[in-house]
Amino acid sequence: MFNKRIRIKELLAMEPQGQEVTVMGWVRTFRNNQFIALNDGSTNNNLQVVVELGSQGEELLKRITTSASMKVTGMIVPSLGKGQKMDLKAAHIEILGDSDAEKYPLQPKKHSLEFLREIAHLRFRTNTFGSVFRVRHALAFAIHKFFNEKGFVYMHTPIITASDAEGAGEMFRVSTLPFDQTPRNDKGEVDFKQDFFGRATNLTVSGQLEGELGATAFGEIYTFGPTFRAENSNTARHLAEFWMIEPEMAFYDLEDNMNLAEEFIQYIIRYAMENNREDLEFLAQRLADEEKQLPQDKRSEMGLLEKLDFVLNNGFERLTYTDAIEIRKESNHNKKKKFQYPITGWGMDLQSEHERYLVEKHFKKPVILYNYPAAIKAFYMRQNEDCAPGQPTVAAMDILAPGIGEIVGGSQREERLSKLEDRMKEIGIPLEELWWYLDTRRYGTVPHAGFGLGFERMVQFVTGMTNIRDVIAFPRTPGSAEF
Repeated sequence: MFNKRIRIKELLAMEPQGQEVTVMGWVRTFRNNQFIALNDGSTNNNLQVVVELGSQGEELLKRITTSASMKVTGMIVPSLGKGQKMDLKAAHIEILGDSDAEKYPLQPKKHSLEFLREIAHLRFRTNTFGSVFRVRHALAFAIHKFFNEKGFVYMHTPIITASDAEGAGEMFRVSTLPFDQTPRNDKGEVDFKQDFFGRATNLTVSGQLEGELGATAFGEIYTFGPTFRAENSNTARHLAEFWMIEPEMAFYDLEDNMNLAEEFIQYIIRYAMENNREDLEFLAQRLADEEKQLPQDKRSEMGLLEKLDFVLNNGFERLTYTDAIEIRKESNHNKKKKFQYPITGWGMDLQSEHERYLVEKHFKKPVILYNYPAAIKAFYMRQNEDCAPGQPTVAAMDILAPGIGEIVGGSQREERLSKLEDRMKEIGIPLEELWWYLDTRRYGTVPHAGFGLGFERMVQFVTGMTNIRDVIAFPRTPGSAEF
């Protein structure tokens, strides 16, 4: 059997006792025509393959170049060198794929993250991205594991949709109409009746509204899929295509929602800490080395592993939007005009710098803000009854994390039909467009809640990567859709 092999990660965990094994992988380096550093992607650690002098032909040795793929069969023996406990003494070597070492973009040296984004199809082969994407996999698996253990139903909500859950209007249009001769109606508007779906459709910004339909039948559901935002935001925090986890739960209020979100975040971080320790240690050292280049006041107070342990072992700080505004308004940071966007008072929408001040400077741990002004939140959020005069709020909550700001956004949903209809009319959402959504309030409405977690921001938080483009395989950003 061709693929009768052992992965290098499994092999390195064994004790060398003269076992005969077969490994396959890619050459990282080849020294002195004798020592091959072989890697198969299962770990950052290489296996040292020892080629006995004179045992292989000259033509084969010339083909052992950086990134060439190979199959090696031989005996595992204790290593005589430093840095590894075993060597594979090669008996048979087969080159599976040649690589021109002079043209190969990833030479055995340190490359900048900016350069690696330009060759995103190859950057998985580096230690940094090997660790990042193994951790990403672990987090994705932990997400499904968490919700499965709690009895949630996994739902696939549509990617092509006619609704705009966020009300932002920044959506990618989906159409089969010809661009050069787009049909128009009597008013000069695009005639979407002639389009594939017979109406205007877009790529989804959220599966929440459809998820609520499932929650009002199954009790608890979650979605985990791609979402799209046509925002022209060319920053280290934004992507045009990203993944979202969106649970929706019947018979939940805002406090239940916050409790679940906190438990969820701690669960998936704990899973990565327990199952990807080696990768996280590598990424922690990488981050520490990177921060040595920064001024002292720009460095993190805790290392990556310390930060993750701190999140696991401490409850998240909870406070209202109103209290948060007062804290920032009275802060020295605001009084000394260090915010790019000054704190103007109650009702303002918070910027990333305001969120990060709370978690990184004031509380120094994750924070859950709740009870936001109704005017800056979506139509479906439950309107609070006990509001201060002139300060109507909704039962919304955001979780803010050190280093990246908002990581979770959620709310208790408005289950009262009349309240929901009034709010939709107030902001100009036609009731007939969401008749199916309103039906859940007509037939057995219940208190319910949910939240959305941006998966890439979660991966950023756990891996310590500072640019969101470095935690997704093929980043989609303004002006960039290669690979």
